[in-house]
Amino acid sequence: QVQLVESGGGLVQAGGSLRLSCAASGRIFSINDMGWYRQAPGKQRELVARITNGGSTNYADSVKGRFTISRDNAKNTVYLQMNSLKFEDTAVYYCNAQISTYDSRWFVVRWGQGTQVTVSS
Repeated sequence: QVQLVESGGGLVQAGGSLRLSCAASGRIFSINDMGWYRQAPGKQRELVARITNGGSTNYADSVKGRFTISRDNAKNTVYLQMNSLKFEDTAVYYCNAQISTYDSRWFVVRWGQGTQVTVSS
């Protein structure tokens, strides 16, 4: 069974930094795109950043220049470095990955359980 486990969330003051990690585990054959999404109270889940297995990235306009997504393919892990955090970055952050397994070579989108990021103003 494939799992995505996030870590690194917490409470930080505005202007501070946090680094989120998301590790995929299980009978993984290959991982395609990986990404981070977030959902604030009363709002829809939105894309924060995505990275292909070749390292190409794209970001939401609201985080460009402040957040950096990266991945370690050997560890099946994706990271989100968040700098210059703002109050409006407060949300539950979810990682997401397109994963194929040894049991089924079809790519299936998997989600982590989410990690809370709270930025105090």
